[in-house]
Order: sequence, then C-alpha cells, then structure tokens
Amino acid sequence: MAGHSHWANIARKKARIDKVRGKLFAKLSRAIIVAAQHGGGDPSANLTLRYAIDKARKNSMPMDNIERAVKKGCGDTTGARYEELLYEGYGPDGVAVLCEILTENRNRTASEVRKIFEVHGGNLGATGCVAWMFDRKAVFAVGASEADEDTLFEVALEAGADNVESVHGGFQVTGPPESFQAITDALEAASIETQSAEIVRVPQNTIELEVKSGRRVIKLLDVLEENDDIQNVTANFSIPDEIMNEVMAG
Repeated sequence: MAGHSHWANIARKKARIDKVRGKLFAKLSRAIIVAAQHGGGDPSANLTLRYAIDKARKNSMPMDNIERAVKKGCGDTTGARYEELLYEGYGPDGVAVLCEILTENRNRTASEVRKIFEVHGGNLGATGCVAWMFDRKAVFAVGASEADEDTLFEVALEAGADNVESVHGGFQVTGPPESFQAITDALEAASIETQSAEIVRVPQNTIELEVKSGRRVIKLLDVLEENDDIQNVTANFSIPDEIMNEVMAG
C-alpha cells in the first residue's frame, strides 16, 4: 500500500466505515462549516465549499445535515469557530506523518494528538519538520470497471492531470490542486465515477515497510483518524502488495 495511494486507503477504511459513519459525518460537517465561514454559503462562488459538499454527498451524508452545516458556517445558527492547523510528526520506523486539523480548542487537540503519537511508537514534531516531504495534489481513485486505462488517461490529461497509474485493482489520477474542478467535471462528463476525489498532501518518496512495521504504522493512522479534530492523515510509507493481506490481517 503506497502512502500516497488513495485506492489502498479506501480499502483500509471501508472495513470500518459503518463503525465510524457518525464520526465521519461530524468531520464532513466541520469541513463544510469552515468552508462557509471563509468563503460564504454559495458553492458556485466558493470552490472550497463545493468541494466539501461534493465529498459529503459522495459519503452519503444527508442533505439536511449538509444544509445545516452551511447555515452554521454562514452564522445563521450558533456554533463553534474552527481553526485550521497542520500537525507534523514521526511514526514507527521514522515514517513522516501529517495531520490536517479543524479544531475549536488547539490546546486540547495538541495534547490528544501528542499522546496518540507517543502511545503508538511515534512523536509529534515541530512545525515544518516533515511538511517539506509532501506536495499538495488533486487525487482521484477510479474503479477498474469504470473505464479502461487509455480512455481514463486521455480524459484526465486533457483536463489537466499529470499522471494516471494502475494501483490495487483500480486507477489513481493525480494533478495540481488548481486542476481539481476541471478533472472532476471531465470525469463526470465522461460518466466515469470516482471512488474518492480529494485535494491532499502526497509524499514525494515513501519508506517501504515489512509486516510488523506496517501494522504499527497503520494502527497509528487508524487511531489518529478516530480523533474528532483530525480531518485527514497522510504518511510517507508503502507496503508491498505481496504482504498487504498479512499486514491487514493483523
């Protein structure tokens, strides 16, 4: 599982999606609230809000929840004011980890995240310690049944993508962040459905892990993702396909 492979991350997360659906909706709501706070409640004029709403819909979040979150962000209802933060640290075997945060209490969040790192064999680092190892990218995961590689390659690259690769039984499309909407629109026009579509930080290089280390890193990421304030976690590791099932079985 490449650390930058959204297809692999989807497979890992689907195994526990029902368990965390309520928590997922809360995180999606928070992202919508912050987007509306910063850019207003009109998705056609606020690309960040449109992206947050599209992500919520793709995860089957009810429209009532979405509309309520937009109203909170616009100040139509009372609610917390969230702050966007980036926490950086190291996991087992020196794996670099980035946590994208939305919180109304940075002191509480810092304490919780630091403890998670320490309990699971890592440590929370100083600002800038690992962020330089990652680039922001638009990343799309597409199922193998949605399109053949040549068609997907043509559609995606014409829309501004810079790479299409076959990963873990599907395809991953990447491009610069500013191409996100153009690629989204092109895939929709070609009736190619995505498993996920996000703007995330992608590692420039990855550390290949064996079974034991892979289990420890994945456990750390799972616990971090369970934290209410953490929106997204990215790490610069990979696990060879031939041992992936053994890692996940642990």
